Amino acid sequence: MQKMISNIVFTKNRPLQLHAYLESLYRYFPQEIIQTYIIYKVELFGEQYEMLFRKFPDCIVIREKDFHSDFLKLLSRISTKYILFGVDDVVFFDSVDFSVIDQTFAGYAGEIFGFSLRFSKENVANMGDSIYENVVAGQTVYSINWAQGRSSTTRYPFELCATIYPTALVKKVIDGAMNNNPLIKKLFSPDFAIIKMLGKIISTRYILKSFGYFYNPNTLESWNCRWCQRNSDQLPGLLFFQKLCASAIQVNIVNIPVRKKFDSSGEYTVETLAEKYKHGYKLDINFVSQNKPSGTHSGLECFRLIEEQKM
Repeated sequence: MQKMISNIVFTKNRPLQLHAYLESLYRYFPQEIIQTYIIYKVELFGEQYEMLFRKFPDCIVIREKDFHSDFLKLLSRISTKYILFGVDDVVFFDSVDFSVIDQTFAGYAGEIFGFSLRFSKENVANMGDSIYENVVAGQTVYSINWAQGRSSTTRYPFELCATIYPTALVKKVIDGAMNNNPLIKKLFSPDFAIIKMLGKIISTRYILKSFGYFYNPNTLESWNCRWCQRNSDQLPGLLFFQKLCASAIQVNIVNIPVRKKFDSSGEYTVETLAEKYKHGYKLDINFVSQNKPSGTHSGLECFRLIEEQKM
């Protein structure tokens, strides 16, 4: 079967959590239709990451050198119909029939921005948004107008968690958010000498932000989402969904200065989890499926480790 979805996943210092992302993704969505690319920020736990990559040999690993350039080179070579982004603390615990997703895009081609796997009728209603019912391939799917979103979540259309987008739309958004003056594109590319030189005087990040050059997954998401919000009249207005299928289980983050916000005990630090992974532990995705999160983000209540050989 021809691949239909390019899955672009971002990871840094969380091999155990990335394993859970990949294992759960392929449990609920056919691997035959998905090609996964991993943009891997090389820092800690190289041994554990190499273990992980051997377990998922079909994934194409891109070792990050310059995030902006690495991402754009990958995006330029993608020719699949759809793109699904992912981050390494997301876990899938349900699925939507892919034929329903594909037919939704076909039936609402001029109106659909993306098909979300992180919304349900219940959690969107709790955010105060108007929900529209639609029937696709004999199944009910729902839609909201993201430009009129009543919450920070529903008016945030471009995200890296669990939404499937048309590849052409992703390329339009990325291109639109960047400064496309040819001279500017050359002089202010992140790896160009002038940026490094100016970085000695003022913040490199401030320079790059001024010209639309993202430098990590957070800025890729937030800067491009902001462009979408400011240019909503140029974009399809509807986000479709059927049910909540994935949640970001936030027990640690890779920003060391604020890590204790998530785990003051030390039990779930990136160091502790990497050591656990090295010794055969992984996240119990059966437990997550049996205790489905009710929102786009969850925490320690969903995070249970188990020795891999006992699964």
